[in-house]
Amino acid sequence: MKTIRQIADEIGVSKTAVSKQIANLGLRSGLRKNGNQFAIDERQEILIKQAFSEKSQTENANQSQTKTQTENHEVGDLVCVLQATIDTLQGQLEVKDRQIEKLTEALVAAQQTAAAAQALHAGTIQQQLLTGEAGADQQGQEPEQKRGWFSKLFGK
Repeated sequence: MKTIRQIADEIGVSKTAVSKQIANLGLRSGLRKNGNQFAIDERQEILIKQAFSEKSQTENANQSQTKTQTENHEVGDLVCVLQATIDTLQGQLEVKDRQIEKLTEALVAAQQTAAAAQALHAGTIQQQLLTGEAGADQQGQEPEQKRGWFSKLFGK
């Protein structure tokens, strides 16, 4: 035989909770009174402990379900955020692709212009060599010294 206090301590709940469970199970009339305490026999003790066990299992199941729902909601939120990030990055990538395309076109045009300028310059040099202008200009001319305005004025 145990008291309400002893059962409450074993289960880890308050005396009030055990008393309420006794009332819910309809065991109040079957309890014996020992002075100012109720004496609970083994059969009643087992029923009380089973009731608390079922209650805790139900609470654990509810907590587990709530936790699972919360985790699912968090995962869904995370997926939405990641999808938005992916969409943003894909948009930026498309812009960069267009920029690269335009810069490639500009580079090709610049290379063509440079090639044309080199060809023109080469043609000019070849024509000068054929006519002999380049050799005569370089051999016959001495570098002209700079003259100041005073010497130009007085002819010296």
